[in-house]
Amino acid sequence: MAVISDLTDLLTQKNIKFLLNEPMFRHTTFKIGGPADIMVMPNNKNQIIDILNACKKLDIPVTVIGNGSDLLVSDLGIEGCVIKISDMMSDIRLINDITISCGAGASLSKLCSFALKNNLTGLEFAWGIPGSAGGAAYMNAGAYNGQMSDVLLRCHHITLDGKIGYIDKQNLDLSYRHSAYTDNGYIITEIEVELYPGMRDKIHSRMDELMQRRKDKQPLEYPSAGSVFKRPTGYFAGALIEKNNLKGKSIGGAMVSQKHAGFIINTGNATCNDVLKLIKYIQQTVLENDKVKLECEIKAIGRGC
Repeated sequence: MAVISDLTDLLTQKNIKFLLNEPMFRHTTFKIGGPADIMVMPNNKNQIIDILNACKKLDIPVTVIGNGSDLLVSDLGIEGCVIKISDMMSDIRLINDITISCGAGASLSKLCSFALKNNLTGLEFAWGIPGSAGGAAYMNAGAYNGQMSDVLLRCHHITLDGKIGYIDKQNLDLSYRHSAYTDNGYIITEIEVELYPGMRDKIHSRMDELMQRRKDKQPLEYPSAGSVFKRPTGYFAGALIEKNNLKGKSIGGAMVSQKHAGFIINTGNATCNDVLKLIKYIQQTVLENDKVKLECEIKAIGRGC
């Protein structure tokens, strides 16, 4: 694409890191996905604004990703420019005794470790969730009776028109796997969380306990995108799938985990199409037998999705 060449010229001038025809399986926890035409990794807000302005001028579609922990990318890849908010934007600092500012590209594990180091409690539930801080805020990630809405104070962002802004907690519209950002499409650049003073030993013990529960109950030894389906009202998706004897059900290289039926794992050579077919099969089976409609928690993106 000639316009991609124009974009690379600008990125080179601005000293912004980029990769051409970058395989997306390298950037998702599912280890699935064809090439992005161009992947750009900004290290500050100004670079994001430069990228957005250039893509708008050149009419290049933009896709924003974080750690790729809830993504299923097409085997045909992604058209246009992928902006990856990575560990190049991962600074973490204390604003005051109980408030942490965290770059959107920082891993949740890094944020949890920082809270532990500063004797702050409230984020233990997030220890082991394989996502970025920005991605966790975007989807109001949660586990073990905790979620980001419990601790989020403010999110800073850049609009798709390149404007800098923020949204305070009362306007974040946080609900189950939802925030204002799942609707507005803005790029989260930094989050602020408000925690509580705690005792380091107790915080550490709780983190260890939850990590062991994850290891015992989740197929962490295989690539996956975590829980495939949202929790339907009055039910648990994994329990419904197990009830229908779908543990171990496979299509191509995609398989319903034997360890946790709410997970689809990549057994080594799964394609996006394998996963999509298996998701559809699960949904149809549960709907037919239990009259429950399972809604996907993971997001399919890219050509043909």
